[in-house]
Amino acid sequence: MSTKNIALVAGGFTGEYEVSINSAKNIAASLNAEKYKVYTILLVRDRWFYETDGGSVDVDKNDFSITLGGKKIKFDFAFITIHGTPGEDGKLQGYLDMLGVPYNTCDATTSAITMNKAYTKALVESIHGLHTARSLRLFERDMHDVAIVAASLKFPLFIKPNNGGSSVGMSKVYNPAGLPEALTKAFNEDSQILVEEFIKGREFSRGVARLHGKIVVLPATEIISFKDFFDYEAKYSAGASEEITPADLPADKNDQIAEILTEIYLRLNCKGMVRIDFILLEDTLDFYFIEVNTTPGQSAASLIPQQVRAAGMDLGEFYGELIGGAI
Repeated sequence: MSTKNIALVAGGFTGEYEVSINSAKNIAASLNAEKYKVYTILLVRDRWFYETDGGSVDVDKNDFSITLGGKKIKFDFAFITIHGTPGEDGKLQGYLDMLGVPYNTCDATTSAITMNKAYTKALVESIHGLHTARSLRLFERDMHDVAIVAASLKFPLFIKPNNGGSSVGMSKVYNPAGLPEALTKAFNEDSQILVEEFIKGREFSRGVARLHGKIVVLPATEIISFKDFFDYEAKYSAGASEEITPADLPADKNDQIAEILTEIYLRLNCKGMVRIDFILLEDTLDFYFIEVNTTPGQSAASLIPQQVRAAGMDLGEFYGELIGGAI
């Protein structure tokens, strides 16, 4: 059996560069070295390169290859682990499609759509048992009448950039006076933003992947944040939140959630592994959809690796199956 050359694509153009690098290290350490020869390819704004012991080699973008010691290496597969642009928003997927290189994530269309929170909500809204928070989408070029926003929705409100996988630029606002500053903060990150009603309840995140041709819903993680909400700081600083995997949920609720998540995966035409965030409403436990992450974090402490371990699966085999299924 021949080993396959894997381009493990990491880095990217956002504040989550370091998270991506950590994800890549964990994936590289987990993959079966007998089956896969892994080359970590770093993408930054002005170059794509592979780091060697003696320096670095640029990627030839004409055919997505590198040349090492006079020998040209082409890749059988791209394992994308970039959070945000250009690896989560469909740009890299479109490039790889044109070259005929298979990859582990959703396709270009799904990746682009799911980066837009409002478009994603519109597509999944009619799924049985799924609820979404009432919201308004604002564009930077429009005039923003704070009074209209305040009259349309019930406080407290979440203000967040519409694009972008990370939690940068988010605010929670309790009254109209707090709106102008929150809008400015979000518009610093994106030209369109989402203002939505705050849903009070328990927050969860759950991986979904196609393995051996079947859609598998991983055990749920409950996220208990010690801050007012799960922002970038709560996500990436030690002790700001507690994660419980598998989450404490009644069996019937667990099954119902798995059905909804499977339907989201199918409806959005997802591929590979995704992670879907949701809230179960206080008292009723109604399912409220938050968002879908199409390149979820893969560092050792990240949610998907936690869930894979909780399901009794080997992480290296899990990644291997994502590669095998896509090739």
